[in-house]
Amino acid sequence: MYLKQVEQYIHFLELEKNLAVNSVDSYKRDIEKYCHYLEFKHISQLSGAKESTISEFITHLKRSGLAAKSIARSISAIKGLYKFIHSEQLISHNPTEAIVTPRLGFQIPDVLSVIEIEKILNAPKLHGPQKNNIWIRDIAILETLYATGIRVSELVGICLNDIDKEEQLIRVMGKGSKERLIPIGIPALKSIEEYKIKTRSNILKKKKANLFLFLNQRGSSLSRMSVWNIVQFYSAKAGISKQIHPHTFRHSFATHLLEGGADLRAVQEMLGHSDINTTQIYTHIDREHLIAEHQKYHPRK
Repeated sequence: MYLKQVEQYIHFLELEKNLAVNSVDSYKRDIEKYCHYLEFKHISQLSGAKESTISEFITHLKRSGLAAKSIARSISAIKGLYKFIHSEQLISHNPTEAIVTPRLGFQIPDVLSVIEIEKILNAPKLHGPQKNNIWIRDIAILETLYATGIRVSELVGICLNDIDKEEQLIRVMGKGSKERLIPIGIPALKSIEEYKIKTRSNILKKKKANLFLFLNQRGSSLSRMSVWNIVQFYSAKAGISKQIHPHTFRHSFATHLLEGGADLRAVQEMLGHSDINTTQIYTHIDREHLIAEHQKYHPRK
């Protein structure tokens, strides 16, 4: 019924649009949910849906209690599907042309202060596992997250040869398999070298060689959930009450750079954002900081 056209669209997202695997999977789930709804409505072809059908489906999603962000993504997936099959002349009319993707409310992510970052970076020395000097690895992970602003998926994918000590750069593979080079800085590089000498070498004794930089105690590459747990553990030990996760280091990295006067385009490149509007969120955070400082210190606040 819908399978062939949906498969063609998914292949288009993977090969032509070069979307990340997680993004493609999300779109696929959204489209499958929409196709199930069409089946429920006894509509056997994508071309059989009208604008009113899609509007009713959106209402159904809202009534089911789905988050606004998830609804917006579903609408985007359906609009993309119809735009594709219309451009391929598989249907004569695109019923989603008048469907508007809702604007999501602006959400400022949690950001750590420099003092809070320092507390978390110091926590492994006091509270980290001593066996095989795992606490040294944990410092290197936290230092790298803050020094580069990379995503946790990028961190766990770093290999030994991705670190250029001479140029002080790190190579990461971002969304859509896009490679980029990011400055890393001396403190993070020192912590990585200490980890490689004092921890990584101990982990790999009598174990199979592994090209990934950050390893678990069994000598395998770290999972994203492991990094999440590391961040949560040391944030709690540092007495930070905010909701902290690996992406918080990314938000903090970008915000601190902009507060220090970094160019927005440079920050965009380091974060790997394809659209500068995505990076623009951190200028809003910066303005919030400026407003707070003005209200705190100006004599006529």
